[in-house]
Amino acid sequence: MKKLKLVALLLCSVLVITACRKNDNIEDEPVIPIAPETVTGIITASKTLTADRVWILKGYVFVNNNATLTVEAGTVIKGDLTNKGALIIERGSKLIANGTAAKPIVFTSGKPVGERAPGDWGGIVLLGKANTNKGSEVLIEGGIDKYYGGNDDADNSGSLKFVRIEFAGISAFQNSEINAMTLGGVGRGTVLENIQVSFANDDAYEFFGGTVNAKNLIAFATADDDYDFDFGYSGSIQYAVALRNPKIGDTDQNNGIECDNNGEGTITTLRTHPKLSNFTLIGPNTATPEKGIIGFGNRWRRSTNFTFNNSIIMAWPKAGFSIESANAYSDYTTGVSQFRNNIVQALDKPYNSDVANAAAAMQLKAEAEGNVTLGANPADVKLTDPFKLTAPNFLPASGSPALQGTFAAVAGAGTTNYRGAFGTTDWTKDWTNWDPNSKVY
Repeated sequence: MKKLKLVALLLCSVLVITACRKNDNIEDEPVIPIAPETVTGIITASKTLTADRVWILKGYVFVNNNATLTVEAGTVIKGDLTNKGALIIERGSKLIANGTAAKPIVFTSGKPVGERAPGDWGGIVLLGKANTNKGSEVLIEGGIDKYYGGNDDADNSGSLKFVRIEFAGISAFQNSEINAMTLGGVGRGTVLENIQVSFANDDAYEFFGGTVNAKNLIAFATADDDYDFDFGYSGSIQYAVALRNPKIGDTDQNNGIECDNNGEGTITTLRTHPKLSNFTLIGPNTATPEKGIIGFGNRWRRSTNFTFNNSIIMAWPKAGFSIESANAYSDYTTGVSQFRNNIVQALDKPYNSDVANAAAAMQLKAEAEGNVTLGANPADVKLTDPFKLTAPNFLPASGSPALQGTFAAVAGAGTTNYRGAFGTTDWTKDWTNWDPNSKVY
């Protein structure tokens, strides 16, 4: 009985206190958000950017002295509006930015909703110690004044998983830009998985030499090239998609892939040779670009080698598969380079070359090696909804030629039973954002 009275007394006390709080308009104290914190200058000791605040990159931020910069899952990093930020990880240092599908890491513009644009900030630059065909001391472009390269192809520059990079890319001076993601001599010890680059002002990804592998990459609304390879890059990439926005472009010709052995087109001991599998490269279809020229799905030039298999090229205005330079063409005809089990579709011509009479020979060879050539209508590829810019669906529909074909092996790639970046599973779900100008950060 005493216990029951005590419980009743306590209950009455709680009710009285609650009533008093309501009557006196007493409310719980609000949670005060932590103010944004600025990162600037040189980071020489290991540091963590926590997810409890927004971080501002002010100017070029360098990580060196073998330091590791760790970014927690769910963290938002913005570029400073006045001193456009860029994050440069120098040789020997690391960037560990491992988000999750539920908590991606976002590098984005510092402008408010509706005002963001390509080039609002610089981008991410990883510099490693892997081989290039330009030597072991190569100055990265973009006015950064730092070197990349070496002889350690297993070098580790860190890990990036479930990361979005938005509105990046600035030009230091003519033909010297910071891409949204620049990789100079990055080694195969580095992890690159589930990365979305959106509204890049120059290239989405550019690989200058190195051996780094990657999977699940997205290039969306890029101004210049979606994937650019130079200076002896020899890594493997599987599962990658590019989707163009005709409102975005620069004054150069813009391509899904642009690849050179080097700027001079000379033959070197270490040749540029990306090994690519399960790409879906989607041009702007019949929409007229508002700026620049959107050209080729694949543009292999200047003595490069390449492997490009099990993929889809569609809706590019000028051509799907283009080889430029006699050396690049010769290596394709002899089998040093591969182009197998792909779907090739373009609005003008599926095959192109600056070598006389080569385009027709390319088509014969391609079709003999399992490639499917389609006409001028990209609907024949039968993807579900690839041109819906704010919510694309890249999955093959029933009867799509993407669900057919015989897998062509690629070094470093797993076996699939479909062409392109997607079979029956959409790996872009949950962590991507196709309308980042409307996102409140």
